[in-house]
Amino acid sequence: TLNILFSKDTLKKYFCCSFELCIHQRILKNKMYHSFHLNFSTLIIIRNVSRFLKQGEPTSARCDELESLRKRGCDKIENPHGSQRILKNKAVTNRKKGAEKLRPEDITQIQPQKLSLNLRAGEPQNIILRFKRAEDYPIDLYYLMDLSYSMKDDLENVKNLGTSLMKEMSKITSDFRIGFGSFVEKTVMPYISTTPAKLLNPCTGDQNCTSPFSYKNVLKLTSNGQQFNSLVGQQQISGNLDSPEGGFDAIMQVAVCGDHIGWRNVTRLLVFSTDAGFHFAGDGKLGGIVLPNDGKCHLENNVYTMSHYYDYPSIAHLVQKLSENNIQTIFAVTEEFQPVYKELQNLIPKSAVGTLSANSSNVINLIVDAYNSLSSEVILENSKLPEGVTITYQSRCKNGVVNEGENGRKCSNISIGDEVSFNINITAQGCPKQGKPESIKIKPLGFTEEVEILLNFICECECHKHGIKNSDMCHNGNGTFECGACRCNKGRVGRQCECRKDEVSTEDLDKNCRKDNGTDICSNNGECVCGTCECKKRDNPEERYSGKFCECDNFNCDRSNNKLCGGHGRCECRVCICDANYTGSACDCSLDTSTCLASNKQICNGRGNCECGTCRCTDPKFQGPTCEICPTCPGVCTEHKSCVQCRAFGTGEKKDTCERDCSYFNLIKVKDRDKLPQPVQAFPLMHCKERDANDCWFYYTYAVNNTEKEVHVVDALECPAGPDIIPIVAGVVTGIVLIGLALLLIWKLLMIIHDRREFAKFEKEKMNAKWDTGENPIYKSAVTTVINPKYEGK
Repeated sequence: TLNILFSKDTLKKYFCCSFELCIHQRILKNKMYHSFHLNFSTLIIIRNVSRFLKQGEPTSARCDELESLRKRGCDKIENPHGSQRILKNKAVTNRKKGAEKLRPEDITQIQPQKLSLNLRAGEPQNIILRFKRAEDYPIDLYYLMDLSYSMKDDLENVKNLGTSLMKEMSKITSDFRIGFGSFVEKTVMPYISTTPAKLLNPCTGDQNCTSPFSYKNVLKLTSNGQQFNSLVGQQQISGNLDSPEGGFDAIMQVAVCGDHIGWRNVTRLLVFSTDAGFHFAGDGKLGGIVLPNDGKCHLENNVYTMSHYYDYPSIAHLVQKLSENNIQTIFAVTEEFQPVYKELQNLIPKSAVGTLSANSSNVINLIVDAYNSLSSEVILENSKLPEGVTITYQSRCKNGVVNEGENGRKCSNISIGDEVSFNINITAQGCPKQGKPESIKIKPLGFTEEVEILLNFICECECHKHGIKNSDMCHNGNGTFECGACRCNKGRVGRQCECRKDEVSTEDLDKNCRKDNGTDICSNNGECVCGTCECKKRDNPEERYSGKFCECDNFNCDRSNNKLCGGHGRCECRVCICDANYTGSACDCSLDTSTCLASNKQICNGRGNCECGTCRCTDPKFQGPTCEICPTCPGVCTEHKSCVQCRAFGTGEKKDTCERDCSYFNLIKVKDRDKLPQPVQAFPLMHCKERDANDCWFYYTYAVNNTEKEVHVVDALECPAGPDIIPIVAGVVTGIVLIGLALLLIWKLLMIIHDRREFAKFEKEKMNAKWDTGENPIYKSAVTTVINPKYEGK
């Protein structure tokens, strides 16, 4: 059986070959067979076991993938499949408002209600759930109000809420009930003042306020709106010290005290009205309260009595209890605290936030709008899943909208009477440890209805039930013969339970497991059991050891293209057994010559030999798969000229049919002629120079590299340069200007030379002129020089 031959999780992937069992049962069912026939049938079974299981393979090798078993010759395969059965399938309710009134338990909005699934590991089971919002569905609404002093003006407007809300909600349902509760804060410091006077009247001045309290259930759910108005009208405002309020304590009690509140199994709405923030788990330490909230009801005379003993609940704890009790929350808060409660809404499924006016005058419209928003969305939630079980959702909503993943749990914008469906896949990854049936529940959040799914796990093959205890086929009755193999009794081992456990490791038996009297037992690939090697299993089920000494395997043969035996054979005892038309150590050599035929029907075009399905060209000038390509033959440049033109430059004769006719080679552009490949490369190469219709030259090379045709082309054309008018005109103008300047310079130079010559001539004549230099006789100098006789020159 599978849970003995291999782990239960293997059933996720494997099937069991029970061929031997089928033969055995067929013989045993005929009561006319005597002991001789029974013994003969045993021989048949042993023969078939040995035929299917190779020597050294363990019995568990009979469990494998389906295709693998078929390839190995197993024709009796047990392949169990999962199934499902609907146990309760009451149709969704179709009725109109004003029709005969039904009890809430008689209204059905989700179908089916109960199923049973048989799950095989790894095989998903798909179920379809239908959901339809019923018209005139009953509603219970509990109004939970903050009665701290800041809500004084709000209380006046809420006093008339009962009858007004009854009237408005009658447009939605004919069965509506309303209740009322209030909260302030924990009655310990520092949340309230504990002085005797403040405990009696926490308000300042002449304000008359009631004593502070944590939570009070004022009115149980009722259909009497006048009673609501009367009791709420008697309420008084109280007060506390800090800004955040103890609303979470109140929400927890409203959720878990169903009998006190009067909740029915209908749509449950909780309206939470406040103008302040909230305390949550951990804040109780300020008042010396450290015990976590226990999530139980502690109402005595409709008053919460354990606020001084238990801490505030956490948000996650509230979410759990609200979900368990199918309560949808509407936070009616002032605009100042909208961001805080918007974040809280993201954490609490099926909740809404509305903006409360300063005096709560808009509370009725707020409740109606929030209810319509909540009821127009359905979100599925499942209970805790058993270990190894996964679940996925796909929703099919209005207007053909399909959501998957996390959004597959919900549908939005659902009106009354609309029907949506959910495809749910449930998959078991393995069998639970106990192997017992499990159950899960799926329900739409905020609704009391749920779908119960019973899960049964297929962990064993059917043949396990027909096991024969103490069968003669298991060595004189030392085991149970089931599923074609022996399950040994305690203390026995071996394929036929032929050995005792204390004999397994004896030296004499181990000798039979050593090849050629070596030291390795079972070639280090198995264990010696009763003197016979049982080869160990590989992680890959396709790979296995075999042989008397586990010396063989089917995965250590030669490989080609990263495939065992080239994908054209099978590996037996580390040697490839090739398929027909293949040979070689890795079966990588094809004997088929059809791939070597050239277009002229000659093998390798008569210029080579066909080896392993590939041409080996004997003429070095020819290459290609059939030796038909000659890159260096004359005329190759002209042959490819048009295609190179159209692909490289978009010109030439084939520019209109380029895609169709010229895609047979890879084009690589280079910047200049120096970048072109050179003939020194290993493959033949042809350099080409061709001229186009515009007398422009272009250069390229053509080569065949491993059957790939490559063309390297210079991406710039070399064209003859035509006359350039602008340089010519500019040259002429420049020449004229330069000649004029040169003439002016020459004239100026001549004039300078001429002037210098005339000046030199004048200077010369001036030097040659002679004048009389005589003095005037009557001229007498005005200077008289007298020499001192005593001056001795010292």
